[in-house]
Amino acid sequence: MAKYEQYAEYKDSGIEWLGDIPKDWQIKRLKYLCKINTGTKDTINAIEDGIYPFFVRSQTVERINSYGADCEAVLTAGDGVGVGKVYHYINGKFDYHQRVYMLSEFNQITGRFLYYYLSSNFYKVALQGNAKSTVDSLRLPQFLNFEFSLPSLEEQPLIVSYLDHETAQIDTLIEKQQTLIQLLKEKRQAVISHAVTKGLNPDAPLKDSGVEWLGGVPEHWEIGRLKNVLRIRNGRDYKEVEVESGGYPVYGSGGIFKRSSDYLFDGESVLFGRKGTVDKPLLVSGKFWTVDTMFYSEVFSNAKPNYIYHQALLFPFDQLSTNTALPSMTQENLLELGFVIPSFDEQEQICQYLSDKLKVFSNLVSKAEQAIQLMQERRTALISAAVTGKIDVRGWVEHDGIN
Repeated sequence: MAKYEQYAEYKDSGIEWLGDIPKDWQIKRLKYLCKINTGTKDTINAIEDGIYPFFVRSQTVERINSYGADCEAVLTAGDGVGVGKVYHYINGKFDYHQRVYMLSEFNQITGRFLYYYLSSNFYKVALQGNAKSTVDSLRLPQFLNFEFSLPSLEEQPLIVSYLDHETAQIDTLIEKQQTLIQLLKEKRQAVISHAVTKGLNPDAPLKDSGVEWLGGVPEHWEIGRLKNVLRIRNGRDYKEVEVESGGYPVYGSGGIFKRSSDYLFDGESVLFGRKGTVDKPLLVSGKFWTVDTMFYSEVFSNAKPNYIYHQALLFPFDQLSTNTALPSMTQENLLELGFVIPSFDEQEQICQYLSDKLKVFSNLVSKAEQAIQLMQERRTALISAAVTGKIDVRGWVEHDGIN
């Protein structure tokens, strides 16, 4: 922030995290700046194509056909993972969750300035004295007594205009990086699909596999079923073997989440979800345990687990899972799935090719994610500096590009 101008004179705010503030600014507690209410609705009241915005405890704004307020407001989560992180600004008709706080009827502060101030500064204060890196619920007394550094009502719109412009510029750059990540992931999937169903020789003649999702495959490849390359085993409940540390990894659909004193299998294996998340196979190796809602596999000598895993990423899991509230999949349906089997040597070549290619995609995605993180940090720091008077933006003039 060194290139930005500062105010001519500062004074000690008396607040440790805030430090010095411009001489003419005041310190006010939140409870003197607005009224705070909670909603009356629950998440189940959301309607997919509802008329009005419905603010819940996440960054996602739902829809609803009723409105509980028609005003300018700032909304924030009262509990859950969004505490201190999720903020919304609106001016119009909307409804809100019973554990969402609505801040309205602003006094000595504009709604947009309050929105920017809270979204960039409150979370660090909410974490004070908390051993965890997250806050489970919003303590209302702490929230009401949160202190603001306030410029005059004439100056606040200047700061807000500056932040509206600059954050929009940063948000545009972030969106471009997010689009790039999505395109890279789609390209990655296409590379995997082509390699495991068409092979590496572009001149190889193809034949109809007879399997809709596989399409044409090289003539010399064998067409079989998943049961021709592996055996499925059921996972087991881990609670009797659970340990705090050491031992062996326990796998669920999201990866390792516990440790165990025993193991079910030792070697390379492809894991499949049996209940819940059934569309995200995992490739693992070594000694491990799987939960009872997972299948693990014993791969036959005619196939490489790595190759099976990459072909499994293409499986039509939506056709295999039962149409229930909790998706589930049977061994029988999984094992009867069509599967294309190249020679073992070709499988090795395909796996090596994918290893090299996917490293490139992973590096590009990682760079884009790092760029997004830096821009988000820059955005938060810029907002905080402007609303706490660390930089003077009163002389700002709109122009293209980010200051």
